[in-house]
Amino acid sequence: MPVLCVANQKGGVGKTTTAVALAEGLSEYGKRVLLIDWDPQACLTITVGINPDNLKSTIYDVLAGTIQNEGSPSLKEVILPTDNPDINIVPSNIELSQAQLDLVGVAGRELILRKMIQPVRGEYDFILIDCLPSLGLMTINALSAADKVIIPLQSDFLAMKGLMRLLSTIIRVQERINPGLDISGILFTMTSPRTLHCQEVMAVTRRAFGDRIRIFKAIIPSSVRFKEAPAAGKSILSYAPSHDGAQAYRLLTEEVMENEKS
Repeated sequence: MPVLCVANQKGGVGKTTTAVALAEGLSEYGKRVLLIDWDPQACLTITVGINPDNLKSTIYDVLAGTIQNEGSPSLKEVILPTDNPDINIVPSNIELSQAQLDLVGVAGRELILRKMIQPVRGEYDFILIDCLPSLGLMTINALSAADKVIIPLQSDFLAMKGLMRLLSTIIRVQERINPGLDISGILFTMTSPRTLHCQEVMAVTRRAFGDRIRIFKAIIPSSVRFKEAPAAGKSILSYAPSHDGAQAYRLLTEEVMENEKS
């Protein structure tokens, strides 16, 4: 079953929004999805309506046990349900900020997350990892565990320039750790297509990368609805199902599913 990570070292580009909306979209097709919150800010955990401060155990406890070979708790033991019966989550909280230091000096440190996920891979149709905004060991772990990576790209010049650093990291992971890793595609997020700047950024990105990296047809608009949905503990698809943003993420879902068939 495919493991997809949603990655970009730049914060605020829609990684969490994309992960939870894609999970919801996949569930509309009857797919069973596991979300993994791989960010100490716990935005994904919060978005599905779980308070990270009230958790007895999180993904950090699994990580610590895996590093120390204690084997407890397992990833399966910290999985929580969400309001959607087809979507489960491995939650996170601020304790995960310690992980970067914990991983330093550990043999096979780039493969810890892959080891954690392996026992539950067969229980879900899709596993989605929401990465923290970094290109450090944590993101490398996510890329090493994943089959494919989705890159949300905010339609502004600085975000586009930062894309090169992320692509360089992905290439290094492909060459040294995970040769099976593919780029699922670049997803334009937080767009204002009527502005000239947005049009130029998307055009330049397509010219620079479109011949070698898939660029999704789905284009995610900028909207206050994306800020309101997490406050309600919902994805945009359940919060505002007829909104343009929800329809865009449904198109993304179709593209991701079609990509898995090819």
